[in-house]
Amino acid sequence: MKIPHEVLKIIEDIRTMRVRGAGKIARTAAKALIIASEEYRGTSLKEYLTYMELIAERLKNARPTAVSLPNAVNYVLSRLKKASMEPSSTLNKAKFIVRESANDFIKRSFEAIKKIGEIGSKRISDGEVILTHCNSTAALSVIITAHHQGKHIEVFATETRPKFQGHITAKILAKEGIPITLIPDSAVRYFMKDIDKVIVGADTVTANGAVVNKVGTSLIALAAHEARVRVFVAAETYKFSPATVLGELVMIEERDPTEVVPPEYLYENSEVIVRNPAFDVTPPEYIDAIITEKGIIPPQAAILILEEEYGWVLKDYFIKELNFAEES
Repeated sequence: MKIPHEVLKIIEDIRTMRVRGAGKIARTAAKALIIASEEYRGTSLKEYLTYMELIAERLKNARPTAVSLPNAVNYVLSRLKKASMEPSSTLNKAKFIVRESANDFIKRSFEAIKKIGEIGSKRISDGEVILTHCNSTAALSVIITAHHQGKHIEVFATETRPKFQGHITAKILAKEGIPITLIPDSAVRYFMKDIDKVIVGADTVTANGAVVNKVGTSLIALAAHEARVRVFVAAETYKFSPATVLGELVMIEERDPTEVVPPEYLYENSEVIVRNPAFDVTPPEYIDAIITEKGIIPPQAAILILEEEYGWVLKDYFIKELNFAEES
């Protein structure tokens, strides 16, 4: 079964960060499932399900850290599997389920960002200076919504090396008319005395409330903790990881060293090891609150979100584990 060229391009765009940001990655993956489904030219429902599983795995492997990607794919595939088990299931019905589920996920994603902006903006006061890191749509929604409410705020944005996503953030905020100062990542502690609140996004929220986000986030949270500056994380609930409830660790992606140094440096200094982690983990004790579309929660309440949103996933897993233990 051949994977459509457009789907392969989306997978490559996610892998190489031409598509970036956890929310956008998730929505793009959902779109890829629609394209793959519509491009299927076979007549067998069984083969179609195998084909869609293949697409799903290729998408999920494109970026290993951001849980929004597998959660988006699983949102669609779980509904497809459930529908395919019904006696009246047909290929056309299966394709309809994929299209409707993927579009529903995309719609919910945009609605979540809007709701996070509305909820989070209430925590920003007139005259405050906000620090943000990387380029988070959810964090920007909070900041821009507060600005639209008439609050006079100023923002400091880190460059976010080595990919400089902070430049995108600065451009967006400047276009909104928000006073913006761009700083090197390493200058965060120097400027923390001027900051009232830190607002960042998340790629993954774990069961114990730890947040996996763009590398450098944990250092910002540490500097904020030292300066008694409150740290808020803006994250849609589909960024919460059900696997971490079951003891699985979040794999931290390490990217090509040539994102940090030019290829000729590696060639001329072959004895030098260059490492380029894309994410780090911020402990829950350095986070004051997580802003979700469901409301604002302390990081320690992440498990409650997981039980509410992914209880069915956990139940299926435990049943499989129980069956495996009995067979053994």
